[in-house]
Amino acid sequence: MSAEEVRTVISAAGNDRLTWNTPLSEEHAARLIAACDPAPGSRIVDLGSGWGELLMRLVQSAPGATGDGVETDPDAVARGRKLAGERGLADRVRFHPTPAAEWTEGGYDLAVSIGSSHAWPGATARESTGNALTALAAAVRPGGRVLFGEGIWREEPTPAALAGLGAEPGDFGSLLELIRLAESAGLRALQVTVADEREGDLFESEGPIGRGQRWALANPDHPLHAEVTAEVDARRTGYYGGYRSSFTLAYLVLSA
Repeated sequence: MSAEEVRTVISAAGNDRLTWNTPLSEEHAARLIAACDPAPGSRIVDLGSGWGELLMRLVQSAPGATGDGVETDPDAVARGRKLAGERGLADRVRFHPTPAAEWTEGGYDLAVSIGSSHAWPGATARESTGNALTALAAAVRPGGRVLFGEGIWREEPTPAALAGLGAEPGDFGSLLELIRLAESAGLRALQVTVADEREGDLFESEGPIGRGQRWALANPDHPLHAEVTAEVDARRTGYYGGYRSSFTLAYLVLSA
């Protein structure tokens, strides 16, 4: 069985227990939306939008606002279009199956990218992050805002943390280093928050680890059972035995 088949079993897009594909609580999301503060009629783009839950809530928060969700995962796009239709947003939120780094439209009031910096080419993960921030700054009008989510080290990573993530020490920086990287792209921080351990735990329990485990329990005789169980075990070991306390997602609301 292929790795792609296993990925499909535990994919985020097919998991209705996940509101968003990132460690984020309802209260935290509400604070991010309030800090972005889109005005009526705002144009918003989410580069690497997934199924666009945050994009849709941003659009709903501002009368007449419109949103472009840029996403290449067909399952995520299908889920996003379905949700937009159910919420009466089909004429205000549109999904585009285009790579984030190839999206060239600009002049937005707000540009969003959460956990998608890998979509921009770079010799290192940190260089990709810088390229993503530069692209987001270019996508908004002068005075516009950017909402950027990226991984950071809470503390110096241990060998177990690096192994759990499959990362190198230089792949991620500290929170201050991320803020400075945003500043080098011409963006100034208005609000800075990080996902806490409870948000991370719930994301893993409802998401990759929990979904895979629930599927394996319900399908003991399936040909994919052993592969899915192995993937779940590897993810569980990597998270709880590795990077749980040292790695998290930072959310930066920035002014251009």
